[in-house]
Amino acid sequence: MAEVSVTEIKLRQRSRLLEVSFEDGSRFELPFEYLRVHSPSAEVQGHGHGPPLLVLGKQNVGIRAVEPIGQYAIRLVFDDGHDTGLFTWKYLHELGSQRERKWSEYLARAASAGHSRQR
Repeated sequence: MAEVSVTEIKLRQRSRLLEVSFEDGSRFELPFEYLRVHSPSAEVQGHGHGPPLLVLGKQNVGIRAVEPIGQYAIRLVFDDGHDTGLFTWKYLHELGSQRERKWSEYLARAASAGHSRQR
């Protein structure tokens, strides 16, 4: 996929969504929990070996700030202290366009680890 630029970002605290609009006309509403468990940080993604870390218990995580990084990314400051990893425009578009598959895979991994999101 060619690089696509973000045209607008809205932080919706009440609904716990980050709304991201792109120049190609696509628009995604990304839940805070989804963004936290799919953080591009080395802490979550690992250091190049093996599967990403399974981050659990983030149903109520909030985002304190959205910090622009040049013309290509943002840093999300979560209220659990996590603030590493740059969400590039390309990665945000990927998270939006593949949300259903990525979320299903995450829920399956959480369930196989014995974690219930109903707690």
